[in-house]
Amino acid sequence: MIDSCEGCGGNATLQCPTCKKLGLPASHFCNQACFKTNWSNHKLKHKQKAVIEAITNGSAALYPGYSYTGTLRPYPRAPRRTDLPAHIGRPDYSEDGKPISEIESRGIGQIRVLNQEEIQGMRLAGRLGREVLDVAAKMVRPGVTCQEIDDAVFEACVARECYPSPLNYRGFPKSCCTSVNEVICHGIPDTRPLKDGDILNIDITVYKNGFHGDLNETFLVGKVDETGRKLVEASYESLRRAIEQVKPGAKYRDIGGVIQKYINSCGFSVVRSYCGHGINQLFHTAPSVPHYSKNKAIGIMKPGHCFTIEPMINEGVWRDHLWPDDWTAVTADGKRSSQFEHTLLVTDTGVEILTARQEMGGQPHFMDNL
Repeated sequence: MIDSCEGCGGNATLQCPTCKKLGLPASHFCNQACFKTNWSNHKLKHKQKAVIEAITNGSAALYPGYSYTGTLRPYPRAPRRTDLPAHIGRPDYSEDGKPISEIESRGIGQIRVLNQEEIQGMRLAGRLGREVLDVAAKMVRPGVTCQEIDDAVFEACVARECYPSPLNYRGFPKSCCTSVNEVICHGIPDTRPLKDGDILNIDITVYKNGFHGDLNETFLVGKVDETGRKLVEASYESLRRAIEQVKPGAKYRDIGGVIQKYINSCGFSVVRSYCGHGINQLFHTAPSVPHYSKNKAIGIMKPGHCFTIEPMINEGVWRDHLWPDDWTAVTADGKRSSQFEHTLLVTDTGVEILTARQEMGGQPHFMDNL
């Protein structure tokens, strides 16, 4: 039997030596010219082999024996990026994964009041974080992989001389979090192509001149069913209503009541395992901002406080499970989850949204084409 050429379909006389070396299925070509012409596409097979080996030698790609709650499965992912230019400032965890400053601040519980210089630093980090998320937003469509989105986020951070805050934070291997369908948060970008009907959350944080700016949005991939659209709309509206409560003298514990009352009226549920947080020179710090009612959060809002609100809203039950990668949080019943987040500054008269979108009236991207 004569093998056909991978490039043109004609009779093949040559075999790719790299495929043979890597143990891949044989790839044949009719001649050297055809091989060179099709090299840019063919070499992707070699890269995919390297990706599979990287994930297999690290954490198992499919976690044998693990009982998944939904239909999503992990795909191979590329190794952690280590090619950040040397001149870009880095947080203290960039090398060993340990946020020492953050760990040392635990237990103090005091909410920092930022001075004017620090506020300007937060404004810049928030604005640049928004720009990076807007870059990622343009890529969301069926067929694109979250790995490709992560690479674009890394490059967008480099272009703005920022460090992508998630990268190696407590060992997290990527530059952003991409949470698909039943993933609540902390999804690790991999090579799974996005599918028509998916919902996708992209969580961006950048580190610039010593300050972090944190935000996320959930996107509709192609044509999403009515329940999925309502879930995304409700999660955004819950954030909007929560932000309206931010002003001097407001209690952090009251934020969750506003969110849960609205979400319950929509027939959805509020995740309790993860909450909003203080942010400044530290990625995560006081205060904690739960998104559910009757919580025990401590603190009164004062001008100069900076924190996030990021309600995670589930289509079904509020409980969550964790994949064996120790990062990917998923809904206990396998139904979908949606989230939106902003970094907020308490002002003398109310609130300033540091990560607000500047165009389209500030509305999130999913609303652009509704």
